[in-house]
Amino acid sequence: MSPHASGRRGHLLRALRHRNYRLFFGGQSLSLVGTWITRIAVAWLTWRLTHSAAMLGIVGFAGQIPTFLLGSFAGVWVDRLDRYKVLVTTQVLAMVQSFALAALAIPGVITIWEILALQAFQGVINAFDTPSRQSFLIDMIEDKADLSNAIALNSSMVNAARLVGPSVAGVLIAVVGEGWCFFLDGVTYFGIVGSLLAMHVVRRPRPTTRKKVLHDLADGFRYAFGFVPIRAVLMLLATVSLAGMPYTVLLPVIAAQTLHGGSHTLGFLMGASGVGALCGALVLASRTTVVGLGGWIPRAAATFGAGLMAVGLSRWLPVSLLVMVVAGFGFMVQMASSNTIIQTLVREDMRGRVMAFYAMSFMGMAPFGSLTAGAVAARIGAPWTVFGGGAICVLGALVFSRYLTRLREIVRPIYVERGILPVVAEGLGSATSLREEAGP
Repeated sequence: MSPHASGRRGHLLRALRHRNYRLFFGGQSLSLVGTWITRIAVAWLTWRLTHSAAMLGIVGFAGQIPTFLLGSFAGVWVDRLDRYKVLVTTQVLAMVQSFALAALAIPGVITIWEILALQAFQGVINAFDTPSRQSFLIDMIEDKADLSNAIALNSSMVNAARLVGPSVAGVLIAVVGEGWCFFLDGVTYFGIVGSLLAMHVVRRPRPTTRKKVLHDLADGFRYAFGFVPIRAVLMLLATVSLAGMPYTVLLPVIAAQTLHGGSHTLGFLMGASGVGALCGALVLASRTTVVGLGGWIPRAAATFGAGLMAVGLSRWLPVSLLVMVVAGFGFMVQMASSNTIIQTLVREDMRGRVMAFYAMSFMGMAPFGSLTAGAVAARIGAPWTVFGGGAICVLGALVFSRYLTRLREIVRPIYVERGILPVVAEGLGSATSLREEAGP
């Protein structure tokens, strides 16, 4: 390997220089494969038991609505408590949930009501897990210049698992059934729990406060939605989550009825989305600066929406796989870019609450979309429902683009004031404006 190629690889993986993050990356990579296996197995089990697009939407709603209802309160507690301990606890509870699904599904006694209950339980876990995980990320990275790379590597990790997990799930479901998928997921949690326990964590003193939870919650809400750049990013993310993300709960219907396939077809579709998402994550990981990243947000959202529209129109598996790659790329880039912008803007004392609002926008709006999509699909069909959701994503991206210049003007002086590297200090600004200010 040439020194130049070696240097590029080192740059791409620079966040792995940090021991705690390296442990987290290894353990979480294993666990996320199991998580994606379970997502596919739950969707297919629900479809097999009910053959109802509406019930797929309800199951998705049950698993995601706790994030919307509890996410803001969870963010307050993440700011008050030890993020590390919260994260260990949520991982142990998630492992218990997977083994409970396996204990019911392997002997074949599981019912749709038990699926709903256990999905809701996982949703409660996720409400606390997501803001603690996002907030703890900055504690694992000693050199904050590597933060954006760590976020991109996280996305790479999620989407590599998204590529592997559904394909494995499709085979396992066909060979041994959904129950053993849940059991394997439970086993993979030992990886992330073990990696967390092996970390050398410097405990930061948590702020002591006499304020009530609702008071802290109101402070966090005023900060997040009173600050125009964060508000704009969250609003677009919520729109994409509400309108676009429900495609995942409708894919079993498209795989079975539109493309006339089985569980392996569903696995291929999710795997294709994972390929696109992984490519997007690697593109972001190769970036050295957040300059111009704000402009990627609406472009990626529009790409995701266009991909979904094509999925809704396609009736041939090869075409569906190709446009799923496009949709996966767009969604991942939009989500990770939004995360990076927010993480670099947010005040430290508000980090848990703002990342909880991020989780609510990303995951908390999805249940309403899933419920709506299931009901709409029962009337007009899954393909046209996915097409409509994609069109809404494109429209949201166009609205965001109209305000991009104003957002750049607000963010630029904030990055300068915080002493971030000069190229990063341009924030959402373009590389062109950077060159103009630097002079000839």
